[in-house]
Amino acid sequence: MYEPNVVGDWHEYDEHAGLRVRVHGLEAAEPPRGRDDAAEGLDYFRIRVTVENRGERHLGVHLEDGQIDVRVGRDGEAAFVDWRSSQFIEGFDVYPLRRATAVLYAAGPGSGLAQVDVQVQLRVEEEWTGRRLWTGGLGLQEPAAATLRDGLALQVSDFLREQAEEGTA
Repeated sequence: MYEPNVVGDWHEYDEHAGLRVRVHGLEAAEPPRGRDDAAEGLDYFRIRVTVENRGERHLGVHLEDGQIDVRVGRDGEAAFVDWRSSQFIEGFDVYPLRRATAVLYAAGPGSGLAQVDVQVQLRVEEEWTGRRLWTGGLGLQEPAAATLRDGLALQVSDFLREQAEEGTA
């Protein structure tokens, strides 16, 4: 079974040697150009998507609107994506040992932000890569935390904590 990456994890692409991507920096943040009227009553958050080239040649990378899908809550409802305030990677040559980062502003109901899923599909050298999913959350309040104990992010966090404790014992 395919399991999503956890927010902050790197994913390497087999079809493009040395290319890797990660979704990170998931945090509550107001957009730099002000709130969009369509997001009234929703809580804003920011996501960063970084593409890194560890290969030997430069790669042309595209990560534009429509290549990132953001879902919130246990039912995976679409988040409002503020395209006006977001910054994308539009036809950028990522040279070896360099990175490029897209910054995406989105909004959703506060109760759904404890679980945020981000799906990314890069276009590299005019070829589409496979879609990859990252999962994470922010703003875990006590009632929500009790219902999310079985979430993937919490399972991974608990596993890593146990491994660290076993390593020091």
